[in-house]
Amino acid sequence: MPVATIRRLILILLCSALAAGTALATGESDTLAEAHKLLRAGQHQQALDLCNKILAQKPGDPQARFLKGLIYTDQGNTRGAIEMFQKLTVDYPELPEPYNNLAVIYASQGQYEKARASLEQSIRTHPSYATAYENLGDVYAKLASQAYDRALKLDSNNTGAQNKLALVRDLVGNAPRSPSAAMTVAVAAKPEAAPKPEAAAPAQASAAAPEAKPEAKPEPKAETKPAPETKPESAPKPATAASDTEGALAAVTAWAQAWSRQDVEAYLGSYAEGFRPPNGASHADWVKQRRERVAAPRHIAVKVEDAKVTPKGGGRASVTFRQDYESDTFSGRTRKMLLLGKSADGRWRILQEQVAN
Repeated sequence: MPVATIRRLILILLCSALAAGTALATGESDTLAEAHKLLRAGQHQQALDLCNKILAQKPGDPQARFLKGLIYTDQGNTRGAIEMFQKLTVDYPELPEPYNNLAVIYASQGQYEKARASLEQSIRTHPSYATAYENLGDVYAKLASQAYDRALKLDSNNTGAQNKLALVRDLVGNAPRSPSAAMTVAVAAKPEAAPKPEAAAPAQASAAAPEAKPEAKPEPKAETKPAPETKPESAPKPATAASDTEGALAAVTAWAQAWSRQDVEAYLGSYAEGFRPPNGASHADWVKQRRERVAAPRHIAVKVEDAKVTPKGGGRASVTFRQDYESDTFSGRTRKMLLLGKSADGRWRILQEQVAN
């Protein structure tokens, strides 16, 4: 899975303190919600026009200014986005989101120290802001990677630095990659926008309920009594899908357990013969490297959490999950994606391994 650029960062709508003391009129709230929709649809100029419409009436409105910063970010107008978010941190220093988004931009430029400072300030303003903590972990990992690189330039025979650098790259990807793609931009949204979909949902449910009361479904069941033969035919399909999902998950669990036991043969046996190592490395070089990295630490513990299986068809499935790695020399967390294929013997093996977004 290719690493996304800063312009493709995920927009998560959060009802936050951004709305405090800045209540919008109903019409302005609708305008802001429409601007969000236009941004998500990639219609930047139209979204910008709506933001400017709000700001013409309320120049200091933080929500419209914040959204304008997001539009600039998505357009690649880094200078404009930085200026917008920096002004928000001055006018609204209690808000964590502008600091977080500044950090994302700084990280995309390789300015990890500035990103770290912004994220730490974001956490000081909002100690329970999970997004900032996760982003800070990514930035620390990149800083660690740079430090180990410097150590190796000064002493190329430093095996400790070599092993630690390899572990960091396993967790967050290779050095040329920017951690910004792993970061989530938090978007503050007007709370009024949320109840509208919720109000619509009950309305649809209540509209569907009267139609369900006549219960037209039982009558077809009575008419199709001779059709129980078709039910067994359709049943195996979901059963197969379920068993494939379980098989893929079991394979990932076994892979993590073999890694934790430092059982090199079982670990390598989790990979298919056609496994493609990252960065175009040869399979032989990759095997040699993995043997060293799995066997070297005194102890290893690998945990797989929040795993999600996505069937790909043709006997393939991708599994995305959070990986917790700990050894006597390094510990860290990252998200990974494994593409697995089902072989003729029914075993699921790894075809590709990547750091996930």
